Formats: sequence, structure tokens, C-alpha cells
Amino acid sequence: MADKIYKASTTAPVNIAVVKYWGKRDAKLNLPTNSSLSVTLSQADLRTLTTATCSASYEGQGDVLILNGEPSDITGARTQACLRELRARRAALEKENPSLPKLSTMPLRIVTENNFPTAAGLASSAAGFAALVRAIADLYELPSSPTELSLIARQGSGSACRSLFGGYVAWRGGEQDDGLDSKAVEVAPASHWPNMKALILVVSASKKGVSSTSGMQQTVATSDLFKGRIANVVPAHMDKMEAAIRDRDFAGFAEVTMKDSNSFHSCCSDTYPPIYYMNDVSRAAVRAVEAINAAAGKTIAAYTFDAGPNAVVYYLEENSGPVVGTFNSILAGTDGWKEGAQAHASAAVPLDEAVSSLIKGGVSRIIMTGVGEGPIKSEQHLA
Repeated sequence: MADKIYKASTTAPVNIAVVKYWGKRDAKLNLPTNSSLSVTLSQADLRTLTTATCSASYEGQGDVLILNGEPSDITGARTQACLRELRARRAALEKENPSLPKLSTMPLRIVTENNFPTAAGLASSAAGFAALVRAIADLYELPSSPTELSLIARQGSGSACRSLFGGYVAWRGGEQDDGLDSKAVEVAPASHWPNMKALILVVSASKKGVSSTSGMQQTVATSDLFKGRIANVVPAHMDKMEAAIRDRDFAGFAEVTMKDSNSFHSCCSDTYPPIYYMNDVSRAAVRAVEAINAAAGKTIAAYTFDAGPNAVVYYLEENSGPVVGTFNSILAGTDGWKEGAQAHASAAVPLDEAVSSLIKGGVSRIIMTGVGEGPIKSEQHLA
């Protein structure tokens, strides 16, 4: 059966951190300077689909990666670290049971597709590496839990370890030099707080100016604010965020989400030379969220920004009226609104004209989504 093709497919989600990962204590093993916590978003709206195949008939071709229809570099140190670890685990199974086919020796062909813009600050590498690791683990029939696999995915992209779970996920930064305690765990499943929603304002779908990898190392090396963030800010935020999720306390969740985003971007601007991921449109989105909360007389919306200008606004489904209504009233003609979004227009909060015009002129796409599940095996094979 030299020409037999073995295959497995999986989808994996995007996650958006509410307590940010920024900075490495070990670049080779991708060990973070701090713990982080994220919300996994629904794969109906944002997902990577990956098919992993291997066959003796691929001999002489080497490993191949096709991303969104184009050949992609598979020789990078991070990708290779993941493949090496997965192969070693399969080889151990084959050694234990010599009757197993020798998949660990066969070249891999990996085909992957995103249903959202790649490298636009939408956590594409997180979903990508989570799908790659999960698909190959399924192909190799590895008896690995999501937490075990998170140790591998982390070496590809730090935040990928969190995309191996659904719901609310913590990446414990760990203290060991070997990184074996730097892994992801589920804080709560999606079903614990299912009415959490996210409205993403895609400000720019182009590649970012400063990549996360180089940006975070500049911050670690040069920012004085960052030292305080690591020592005091993040540990306090992690404790408060886990309590807010446990108690389904949106006001507590929102306060930490916004403060942590502000802290992260302050450290970026305190980097030498400074890094600015947010732009005028991003700042207008912050003002819009503040206006929505002021009109409600309580906190019903929370903004957060990753290493890019896109605004992610978290809110509970029961507060869709003022949150969705406000942004829809400005951006009704923008792609991405789901059916029924216009029905909230009557609950829109009036915004300052300068804020409205910045948002209207600067947002190219809307993504309406919510909390969702972790990787799912798929019968849809790309190869």
C-alpha cells in the first residue's frame, strides 16, 4: 500500500485575548513573560480549516504547506519545532507497536485555508498553528489532550496554545526553563457564559507595520512601563478576570479587558522607538464604547485591541440594542452585518460627529461573532 494516503482534517478557532500576551522570556521555546487569558470566538465566523496528509508516495517531495491556495514556507524554525515534536510522539507509538504504519517517516502535505484576512491583526497564526497541530495529532492518532498539544502549538505561535480550547482560556506562563509548565487550560467552557458576543471592526485588512514577534522583543528590551506590567498589572488582571468569568460579572470582565488593552498599548508606545498599533479610527472606537456605556449608565461594552488597529468590542447578547445599534447606524453600508442588525438602529447612542466620521471612513468590514468551541474534526478534506 505504498501509494495509500493517510489524512485528517480539523478546524480551529481564533481567540482574542482580554489579558494580553506580550513579550518572551525564551524566544526559542516561545515562553511568555506573563500569563494571558482569551475568549475563543465562534468558528461559524472565524476559523482555519487544515487537512494533513502523509504517504510513502510523497517520497522525494519533502514536507509541503499550502496556505490559502499558495505554497508557503514550511522551513521556519517555529513550524519545524511543531513538526519535530509531533513526529517524535508518533515514532514513540510506532516503536511501542511495530504493526503500526510508519507515518512518522513519511513526508507531510498540509493544506490550510482561513475564512478571514491573514496577518491583519486577527490572530490568524493562533488559529493556523492550532489547526496544524490538531490535524497532525489526529493524523498520527496521538493520545494527546488539548493541554498536552498546547505545549507543542505554543512553539509555533504563543497564542495558538489558547486556540486548542473553546470558551474562556488561560495560558499559564509558567516558570520552568524547559517550558513544560507553560500551557493552556480551560477556565470555563463556552456553555458557562454563552451570551458573550463580539463585534469586530476591521480597520485595515493589510499586513501590520511592525510584526508582533519583533515588536514584543523591542518592548521587553526598552520599555520601563513593561516591567511594572509584568510584575504587578498582569497578575492582578488575571485574578480579577478569572473571578469575573466565574461569576459572569460583565462589568468586572469589561473593566479588566479595557484596562489591560490600555496597559498593553501604553507599553508599546513606551517602547523605544515607539510602536503604534492603534490609529485614529481605533481611538474613535474607544470613544464610541465610552459613549455607549455612559448612555447606559453602566458598563455594557468593552473594547480591546491586539497588535493591530482592529477594534474588538465585547458585549452580552441582551445588550445588543445599544451596542450593535450604535455601530450599525454609522456603518450600515459596510459588509459583514448579520440579519437583524438593522433592527437595533432605534437603540443607537448618538456619537460626537468627529468620532462618527472617523469610524465611518475607516472601517472596511464588520465581523459579528461570539464565544465558541475549540477545534472540531472535519470530514471536509482540502487535499
